[in-house]
Amino acid sequence: MGNQLTFKLPEIDRKETQQKVEDALEMYRMYLLTVPEERLPKVTASYSLVPPSSSNQFSSSVEDAVIEKVDFEQERDEYIERIRKAVNRLTARERQMVIRKYFGEDELFDYEIYNELGMGETFYNQKFKPRVYYKLAFILRIEVYKTEAGKETVK
Repeated sequence: MGNQLTFKLPEIDRKETQQKVEDALEMYRMYLLTVPEERLPKVTASYSLVPPSSSNQFSSSVEDAVIEKVDFEQERDEYIERIRKAVNRLTARERQMVIRKYFGEDELFDYEIYNELGMGETFYNQKFKPRVYYKLAFILRIEVYKTEAGKETVK
């Protein structure tokens, strides 16, 4: 029993991790702008695209443009669904913070959000908000780790 196993957990780069989460949430907001209005309430969409066969048939630029558009829409919808599922894994208060800050029609300031949530500024900025970002980073698997040489590695 004299030898005990120890291991060192990698250190997370908090600033870079928070930036990656904010970028992901901002991309979600931008993708929502490209969704037709009649489809906004229904975020999930499923497409079935049969890739073109590699035969000697000719391909037109119109076909290529349509395929590219469908591929973008499929990628966009998968991204939106991924973010939606991640946010839904948060607690009710954490979800409320993310939805009010990133997914509402108006961009709110932090002081408006922590007042709505009934929190103090210090608790919100030092404990609550960073915890939400880290939870989302781990759920989305976009956390950034520090390396021994000082460079970051993205998981």
